[in-house]
Parts: sequence; C-alpha cells; structure tokens
Amino acid sequence: MKGIAHFISGIAAVTFLPGAVASAEQGSLVLALAGACALLPDTLDFKFARYFEQIDDAIAPTEASFDAQAIANRITAAMRTAFKTGQPRTVQLYTIRLNSTLWRQYTIQFSPATNEVIARAGPLINTAQIPYPHSELSHAAVGRTTVGVPVVHTYDAEISVDILSGPCFRFERHGDAIHVTFLPWHRRWSHSLTLAAALGLVGGLLLGPLFGAAIGLGIAVHVLQDQLGFMGTNLLWPLSQKRTPGLQLFRSGAPIPNFLTVWLAAALTLFNLDRFSAAPHLTAGPYLLLAVILPAIVMLAAHAHRQQKKPRTFSPEALCQADAVAETKEIEL
Repeated sequence: MKGIAHFISGIAAVTFLPGAVASAEQGSLVLALAGACALLPDTLDFKFARYFEQIDDAIAPTEASFDAQAIANRITAAMRTAFKTGQPRTVQLYTIRLNSTLWRQYTIQFSPATNEVIARAGPLINTAQIPYPHSELSHAAVGRTTVGVPVVHTYDAEISVDILSGPCFRFERHGDAIHVTFLPWHRRWSHSLTLAAALGLVGGLLLGPLFGAAIGLGIAVHVLQDQLGFMGTNLLWPLSQKRTPGLQLFRSGAPIPNFLTVWLAAALTLFNLDRFSAAPHLTAGPYLLLAVILPAIVMLAAHAHRQQKKPRTFSPEALCQADAVAETKEIEL
C-alpha cells in the first residue's frame, strides 16, 4: 500500500474514536499523530532497521572498475556458499555515485528458468532517474553466471541499483533449491500488532488514553493493510520470527486498490467530522451509499476486471518480491 493510503487511513481510523474529533476542533494534533504513526512501520524499516541487518558480503562497484561479470560471480558465490553450508548469506549492493546528481545505473536479475544470476550495466541517470542518451558502458557491460542449483521462482525481473541506496538480498537453502529474499529486513518487528499495542500503551501513559489509542490504531491500520497483499507482515513479533503470509488480494502498488483506500478513508473522515460536529449536515444512509458503498463496488469490480484481463503469470512468491520492489520505489524516491 502506498504511503498516502496509509497516512489518510490512519486519520480516518482515529476519527471513529470518541472525543477525537472534538479534541481536534480544540487544536489537538491527535488526527495528525495517527496519520504519522500509520507511516511509522515503513519509516522504521527504511530509516532504521536496514542499517542493523547483518551483511555477509558488500558489493560496492565504482565507475572506473565496473565489471558486470565480477558482480554476477560474487553474488553467485554467496548463493553457492549458502547452499553448501546451509547457512543464510546476505549480500548488500551499493550504488555508483559520480556526483551529487549523477549515478551509474546497473541491474541484477535472478533467472529461475536458467538458474542464472545476470548483472547488466545501465546508463548514467540523474536524481529523477532520467537516463542520459548514449551513456552506456562499452566494456564489461553484461555478466552471467550459472548458480548450479535450482533457484526458487522469485521476482525474476531486473532490479535496478541506481540512486540513493542499493538493494539487499538474502540467500537461504530450502531442500534442493536456493531461495532468494529481497529486503530481508523489511516487514519484520516494525510491522507487528504487538508493537502497535506496546507503543499505544506507552503513548497512553505519557500523553493520555486518546493519544495512546491514536498511536496504536495508526500503526495497526498500516500492518493490517499490508497484510492484504502478497508479502504479509510479522503480526505477532516477538512470538513469531517469520512473516504471516499475506491474503494475496492485490499487489502493494496496484493503482485501483490504493485509490479506493484513499477515497474511502477521505469519505469516512468527512462523515465522522460531520457527525461529531455541533450541527451535522449529512444524512448517514444516503451519504454512505453514495460516497462509500457504491464507489467501493464500482472500483472493486474494475479491479477484478483488470485482473481477469491480466492473468497471473507469476507465483505468489514472485509477487511477494514484486511488492518489496514496489515499496523501495515508493519509499526511496
């Protein structure tokens, strides 16, 4: 789910709390706090948790020494080591920054069909990820290495390493295959209902029950929304150390579900602001029918029709990794 959808959903959820609207009318920031807390899980991951991930190999190519084959070889070596020893290996790839506004892009691809790792040099790009024409490298531009063991069918499109920070991969052996996990530090402890409850309790003790409820509810809304996708969340951390599989209803970046979420959250927020005001103007039945129920039916039908026209060609595992890729684009750019 996109950041704006999480933010406005957190605001909408707290407007159902008794006293929240009245408190906001008196100048309280309780609604804004709920929206900010709905962004907190991803913020914790991308600005904090990622830096505590144990890295076994860091690949930091430079413009002068770029060698796609060498990159493919090092990634493959980590995969083979993980398979041979049975111990997970984590590899961090870093970007090639030339100056404050210029990067050399390169891509990584894991091909389950051929069990290969493919590294490819890309063009020079600016901060907006716009490529410069005719800026591709003429030497060592493509590297391919066969892993030697089956690669689990994960997200097999090319993953770009360009601006800001690069991706992280964990390789784990499962049976006779090597499993590739993109962003292994994402959606773990930060995406749990236990964390929502704990921070809500602390907030309640420090700021009062209403603010505590807003904090816990904002985080919980984010966690439950992410659970609707493919990647899932770690609902009961620390009781569980693994993500609970998502409900696989839609992908993280799917446009119609994201727009519908924003629409419904805005409609419900306006409804609650009105009904808890001193002089309500909206009639509940017609408003909810026209602003909530009918739009939801129309947009869900449009999403279902779109999905039928685009039959699923990837496994849930692949779509899980695609969700992770979509979130890096949303957060990082």
